[in-house]
Amino acid sequence: MYNTGIIAKAFIFIMFEKMGKVKFKILLALSILLLPGLTQKSIAQQKLRFDKEAFYNVMANGDVNAIDNELIVVTGYATTNKEGYEGALLLKKAGLISGPRKKLDLFKAGRIKLETAILNNPDNVENHFLRLAIEEHAPKIVKYHADIETDKAIVKREFKNLSPVVQHAILDYCKNSKVLHAEDF
Repeated sequence: MYNTGIIAKAFIFIMFEKMGKVKFKILLALSILLLPGLTQKSIAQQKLRFDKEAFYNVMANGDVNAIDNELIVVTGYATTNKEGYEGALLLKKAGLISGPRKKLDLFKAGRIKLETAILNNPDNVENHFLRLAIEEHAPKIVKYHADIETDKAIVKREFKNLSPVVQHAILDYCKNSKVLHAEDF
């Protein structure tokens, strides 16, 4: 193992010799000025960690601003189901905004992301639940209802294997669903 203190001192000495006194001082001053900004950015990123419970709260009750904020969190971090979450949020947002063109564009983008997530990982029950929740409330004109029964069967069969947060989200969803009922679990 190398002594990092000695290596750092040697690096500084070499840089000082090669750059000259003035350039070295400028570089040092810039480093000192930029370091706090980099530290604050990482603190801000820590506050935006993905939280499944918060995600499901936004899906259940979110307005456009809450969805946009959650999209920032989901797209900014490597969650295990990033594409599925992002697709579901885009689909939810499509139902809340105005303007037919914007609605359709968001719906298509969200559907592609969610369907891709399901194709890439067909055993992910959470994606099937998210698709079921979207399909149940999708307008008939978009013709996005074909997998409701399949997704319902998968969610019912695998419910006990899901995390408590997802189970709670499903049970909350059942309160207003015509497809899923708490008695099913």
